[in-house]
Amino acid sequence: MSVTEAPIDGAAFCADLVRSHDFVRYASTLFVPAAERRALLAIYAFNAEVSRVHEHVSQPLPGEIRLQWWTDMLGGTAHGGVEGNPVAAELLQAIRKHRLPVSALSRLVEAHQFDLYNDPMPSMAALEGYLADTASALFSLAARVMARPSEEIDHLARHAGLAQGMAQVVAALPRDAARHQLFLPLQLLQEHGGSMEAVFARKQTPEISAAVGQFAREAQTHLDTALSLLSDIPPAVRPIFLPLAYVRRDLGRVAQAANDPFVPKPASRLRVLWTLWRAARTKDFGG
Repeated sequence: MSVTEAPIDGAAFCADLVRSHDFVRYASTLFVPAAERRALLAIYAFNAEVSRVHEHVSQPLPGEIRLQWWTDMLGGTAHGGVEGNPVAAELLQAIRKHRLPVSALSRLVEAHQFDLYNDPMPSMAALEGYLADTASALFSLAARVMARPSEEIDHLARHAGLAQGMAQVVAALPRDAARHQLFLPLQLLQEHGGSMEAVFARKQTPEISAAVGQFAREAQTHLDTALSLLSDIPPAVRPIFLPLAYVRRDLGRVAQAANDPFVPKPASRLRVLWTLWRAARTKDFGG
């Protein structure tokens, strides 16, 4: 067998993908048993693939085709390539082993169609719907790997996803502005007298800073709610929510730099590991 014909280690491929593109979630999997970790990395790798489709296309149509492939794969109607796609193969195994709801995975794919277009996120309600089907769904799906589903876990997952997703919107503001994409709700921006054009020009204005500040406070409210709900869920599930420990740090950086929201704030991998290790050790997820 030639090198090019060698089979791909799907688990290792997923781990590398998540480590490269979603390090906070990757780091959180280091605190769970190996068997569950494999399924978690499959879910997170699937998310990394789907959420990055818009980065690999210059027009919406090729992106729609790529997303449709994932929709078809989940529905069992994909045309070729499933066995040869290590992420798809690992995800299908996780679905079977842990009885993951395909409908939630399909909604995640559908939600990311928004990323392919230059339409601004219209309102906070629209953003919350988007995050419910993406970031919150990821927490909920991951929790199903560790324990039986429950209303308490899903309630926590919703607030955790909103907090993390909103923090990521702020962190990605410089990158998204350069691409003329706006995930910061347009309605909120306009309420403070800001404009989409000013964001795309990356102008540091009091209006934009005020909108970002209010947005960060909304995220903090969801984070506080999520942290207060952690004690209501089984201990085995709590490592899934370790990323919340880093969300607080992200929001703290936003508060410190609210007057300059267009300066990128890259996360140090060492700091991520330290923050999550400390949270896991002390059970202080807000540390």
